[in-house]
Amino acid sequence: NVGALDLTGCSRQRLDGEDRAMAARMMRAYRALGCEPTWTCAPYQAGHRPQAGTDVAWGESNAVVFCNSVLGARTNRYGDFLDIACAISGRAPDYGLHRPENRRATFVFDLSAMPGALQAEASVWPVLGALYGRLAGERVGVITGVSSHPGEDALKAFGAAAASSGAVGLFHMAGVTPEAPDAETALGGARPGEMIRLDAKAFREARNALSTVTPDRRIDAVAIGSPHLSADELGMLETLIAGRRLAVPLYACTGRHSLAMLGGERRKALEALGVIVVADTCVVVTPILPETGNGVLMTNSGKFAHYAPGNTGYGVVFGSLADCVESAVTGRITFLPGVPWS
Repeated sequence: NVGALDLTGCSRQRLDGEDRAMAARMMRAYRALGCEPTWTCAPYQAGHRPQAGTDVAWGESNAVVFCNSVLGARTNRYGDFLDIACAISGRAPDYGLHRPENRRATFVFDLSAMPGALQAEASVWPVLGALYGRLAGERVGVITGVSSHPGEDALKAFGAAAASSGAVGLFHMAGVTPEAPDAETALGGARPGEMIRLDAKAFREARNALSTVTPDRRIDAVAIGSPHLSADELGMLETLIAGRRLAVPLYACTGRHSLAMLGGERRKALEALGVIVVADTCVVVTPILPETGNGVLMTNSGKFAHYAPGNTGYGVVFGSLADCVESAVTGRITFLPGVPWS
């Protein structure tokens, strides 16, 4: 998982001396135990990708759902220090999502009514994940009606939002995820206990629910990268900024593995335009954002949208990555034209 300090030196935290010392002490303790210091909420982007069917003990909510759903490995949602106990002992409790019978879907979340062109938009997947999580709770479901493979970053965003708004540890996506070549297999041959069919109204309501402020406001900052940005997402950020200077800071949270793939020169070029790169941690885990009292933060992350108001005190507005960059350039909430769903 992430720490409370950016040990790469990219960003600065507002921790007092005692808190900083305690955070550093904990990070040193993990290393002394033999932990690999990846300091990321997305270890699957740093080479940690257990094979399907492997039993592991992971503790970060988005990592857990990615591990179970996208990789097909098996873990429960282990809380802090229980995962360390599993690592020390080499054992994990034989229950929950380690057991095949508990991995079967019990309901269907059908996207057939959503246009394929809209499904191809990266920004829809955090919205879908947030809605799915609220409806699923702890249940395992299978998503059907997906027109094409949405890509790993979209699955990451979906799972992270679902694990934030609900207690989702595993989802199946028919024709996409390894345990769901089709819906029937994911359901274990049983009839679904519930069929949820997404429509345009439910989607709009779910998207609006990710914002806590009205769209006529100026913004104080943009934050992206929850879960941590992949190398591909950092490349998209570069393309969208395209040499333009930002009017407000854009905090780009990522892991040191992706940061190394970006390279020092490209990182410095982003920083020169107003991007604040945050590695090893993120803006909702440790105090990095300036204290404003009533600040407004824009994000493309369903997880940030869920946690930022309580953890940072900022109001939140949700948009696509392109919306976030345009808003950072203009200093005002800006939404670019998207694919309609009438």
